[in-house]
Amino acid sequence: MTTPRPFPDAQKHGDLEELFPDIFFVTGTVALPGLLPLRISRNMTVLRHGSELTLVNSVRLDSSGLEALDKLGEVKNIIRLAAFHGMDDPFYKDRYGATVWSVDAPYFAGFDSKSDPYFHPDNIVKGDVKIPTKGAEFVNINSAKPNEGLMLLDRDGGILIAGDSLQNWDKPDQNFSFLARLMMPRMGFIKPCNVGPGWRKATKPDASEIKAILDLGFEHVLPAHGAPVIGDAKKRYAPVINAL
Repeated sequence: MTTPRPFPDAQKHGDLEELFPDIFFVTGTVALPGLLPLRISRNMTVLRHGSELTLVNSVRLDSSGLEALDKLGEVKNIIRLAAFHGMDDPFYKDRYGATVWSVDAPYFAGFDSKSDPYFHPDNIVKGDVKIPTKGAEFVNINSAKPNEGLMLLDRDGGILIAGDSLQNWDKPDQNFSFLARLMMPRMGFIKPCNVGPGWRKATKPDASEIKAILDLGFEHVLPAHGAPVIGDAKKRYAPVINAL
């Protein structure tokens, strides 16, 4: 059963920035559900292949942001790496008729994975199902419940795109609300090259499967939360991962 809901409004975000040739990155915001109005940052990565675009960890852009996105190419695919993300996938599906590829997790509101889903993707990425991105590998963290994924691009020394598993908030950024600036450090989120503490607590992945990330070939990490890690990313994440 699916219970559709209105598309969430566009929230504050920055400009699309080209980090590597044909790889763009934009930082937006999201309000966390709960009694306290915590607003934090979140990121979307945009991949361009020819005239086609793939959105990873989608963030709805405002009208000027959409205009800039349309100048890059035509949105054809949307990839959802994290069970706790995806709120803006239905908007982009409706606007562009794009194909949605998701980890094996329902689209649920907030953090209630047992609530009725509000949307169904076109494809679940598991087994023999492969993402439609040239030179990319989808890496499932199968022990995480609900499911989580990573996307490894075979270029520029290896670029790993993460959902909630790998984060990089070395400090609260300008998109944090006042309360978030106070609370997020106390909850263990503000730490460079970190394994998401809230994600670990909620999904309980096996430490061995997280440590296996270090067997992948990558030099950079583009996280859904925090700043891009450009250069020596595996080396910089290794101390936190090995300490699990």
